[in-house]
Parts: sequence; C-alpha cells; structure tokens
Amino acid sequence: MRELSVDRLRELVDAGRVDTVLVALTDMQGRLQGKRCGARYFLEEVLAHGTEACDYLMAVDVEMNPVSGYATSSWDRGYGDFLLRPDPATLRMVPWHDATAMVQADVLNLDGTPVAPSPRQVLRRQLDRLAERGLAAYVGTELEFILFDDTYEDAARLGYKHLTPANQYNVDYSLLGTGRVEPVLRAIRNGMTGAGMYVESAKGECNPGQHEIAFRYTDALTTCDNHAVYKTGAKEIAAKHGRSLTFMAKINEREGNSCHIHMSLRRDDKPVPDAEFRMFLAGQLACLREFTAFYAPNINSYKRYAPGSFAPTAIAWGTDNRTCALRVVGHGASRRVENRVPGGDVNPYLAVAAMIAAGLHGIDTGVELEDEFHGNAYASDKPRVPATLRAAADALEGSAIARAAFGDDVVEHYLNAARVELAAFDTVVTDWELARGFERL
Repeated sequence: MRELSVDRLRELVDAGRVDTVLVALTDMQGRLQGKRCGARYFLEEVLAHGTEACDYLMAVDVEMNPVSGYATSSWDRGYGDFLLRPDPATLRMVPWHDATAMVQADVLNLDGTPVAPSPRQVLRRQLDRLAERGLAAYVGTELEFILFDDTYEDAARLGYKHLTPANQYNVDYSLLGTGRVEPVLRAIRNGMTGAGMYVESAKGECNPGQHEIAFRYTDALTTCDNHAVYKTGAKEIAAKHGRSLTFMAKINEREGNSCHIHMSLRRDDKPVPDAEFRMFLAGQLACLREFTAFYAPNINSYKRYAPGSFAPTAIAWGTDNRTCALRVVGHGASRRVENRVPGGDVNPYLAVAAMIAAGLHGIDTGVELEDEFHGNAYASDKPRVPATLRAAADALEGSAIARAAFGDDVVEHYLNAARVELAAFDTVVTDWELARGFERL
C-alpha cells in the first residue's frame, strides 16, 4: 500500500509536484536522521549511488553528543563517513510537508558491508535467520502518546513541567474525549494514510491527554519502517497544530506510554504449527530478562513497571491476560504473542529483532513452554522484569544467547549506549532530591 514507485516519483518530479526527497536512517534512539535532497539530484545521483553521512550518527547520545566507547566510530577513527543506501521499496509521500517524498536507507560501510549495529541492519540479520528456516514474522506495534496544548518551544521554556494535557481526565475509549482533539488525531491519521500506512483506529487512553493510533500489521521490516516515520510525523503534525506530544515511557506518576508489540510466525504464508508456536513463545520467556535492554533502552523506560499499571512486572505468559509480560491473543491465522514490556520510547527494529532472536532460540533448542499463568501476575512469584537499565544491561552483557544471535559487536555497541546513559544520569541532581533535601536535610 505504501510504495511510491521510482517511475511515479519521476513523473511527480517532472510535473513539479515533488521537489524534495528526505533520505532517512533510523538511529540508535529510534529517530529519523538524514538529509533533505533536491528531488532531481536524488533521482540522478542518490538513488543509484547513495549518499554519505558522518558515522557519528551511530555513536551519539540522545543530545547528539559524540561519546566514547564505540568500536565503529570515534575521534581516534576520525569520525569518517558511512553510506546511506536508499531502499526503493520504502519510497513514500510525506503529506504533512509540501512537495516532499521520503526514502529510508540501509547504513553501510563505504566498502558496501553493513554497519552491523545500525538498527535496520540488526533487524535484517534476524530476518535472514528466519528466512533460512523458511519462516517469516508479521508484526504490529501499538504506540501510545500524550498530547499537550503547549508547543514544543513552550514546553522547553517551562522545563517540561506544568504542561496542559489536551484532555483533563481519563478518556480511555471515550468518544467525547477523542472528539475534543479530533482535529489533531485526524490530521495524524490522514497524514499517515497519505504516507502509505493502513490506519485502523484511534482511541483514548488512561493518562490525561493520552491516545493511541493503531495501524494494521504487516511484515516485520515494513512495520518498523512505518513506526519510525509515524513517530516523527506525529510530532511534526502536532507542532503544526500548536501542540506537542511525547512518546516517552513515563512522564509522570500515572500510566506510562506503552508500545505493545504483536508478532505472529508463518511458514509458506501459513501459521506455524502449534508445537512450533509454543517453542517460539517459550523462547520469549527464556530470553526476556537478557533481552530487556532492547525492549527498554532508557533509564526512564523502567519507571513504567509498577503493579497495577498495565505495564508488566512478572515474566509470565497468559491467554488474553494483561497482567503478564507476554499475552497470547487471537486464534487460527491471527494467533500471536503480544510483548507488553516495550514502552513508547522503544527502538522498534531492536525490539522486533530481539523477539525474533528469542523465538529462534526457543525453536532451535526445543525449549519447553511452561504452563500458562492464570490470575494476577503482579501478585505472583514469577521471575521479574529487570527494574533498572543497569540490571538489564548486566543481564545482556552476560547473555551467551544474545551474543550468538546478534554478534559481540552489536551487543557491545548497545551495552556502551546503556553505560553512557547511566553515567550521565548518575551525575544529575534530580528535582526529587532537591525537594526532599534542600531544607529538610
């Protein structure tokens, strides 16, 4: 549905209807980065040969500061270039910008080999492993966000405090509540439709101003590409309406923003047999602690995991049980596993790659699935989801399964990212400390 063919793009450029093509990669933080190219230059040069970008894009923190510890990029290596090779299958219009199209790119070294830690390349490697076994993964991601009446500039001036949510109360499933902000929600839905995505629905959520727009599932790579475009586009469309929205995992003490990931497994376009599905699910359970750093990549991610929050704390699975980390839903061709661990801040390529790697571990080693959990998993004695980024990083560091599936280079790259965030946070004096200690201590 989303494809804009190269021939059609040429027609639009010749007719003066497209003058700009965005060439985008998804960085370690799950953000779109890249260049705005003149459309004719893109067609004549970039499409066939790619374009260069500084390799520091895979070695910076969220503030775009170059940081040490990465094997792929450093001051010692001179911060050279890597190649962005456009994937023509990802061409799409960007309706919320005038006369603009977009293409997403694979990140390669200048010799044409993949930059292994690049998120799209991490996922491609796991998809190749699936294909070797005659398997394919179909994925849907369910992103929540909180919408504010404040602009991004106002939010920054206010220090991201005392913002005004677009709804003043819990609007979960409320048509009145979503109707209040329908101009923004509709603009986002229609914008994403124009960008080639299949919009299913929009609904309110629990936290004031919180909403979810759902998209139809498709193959794993397409879903992740769409996810990255949607996050950027939703922010840009909100800004055009004088609003701001955030996908961060936990902005306050109320419900956080989740990103439940649904995954089904097929062979020859048919659901895998029950025995194989059970091993795939067993692999999710077996690897969840070790792979949590890919599902929850930031310090803030872990604030979601609280009893009774609809974010999981127990590593358990259940049929249509929202208290478990893994929820099995659907039947027949629609049967799938829902991973409830990721938040709105997740990098979809890394999380989906981790789910595939976990499932393949289960299938390849014949892991036996434990009995499903019934009841309230929050109150169970099941193993727990790591409670901090430090604990998750420690689990990933010692994971032989992760190193075998992803390679030491990828594991070390994202361990370094976690350590950089932890070191930065450890130097900060928080508002909580000031409020409790300024006068009282």
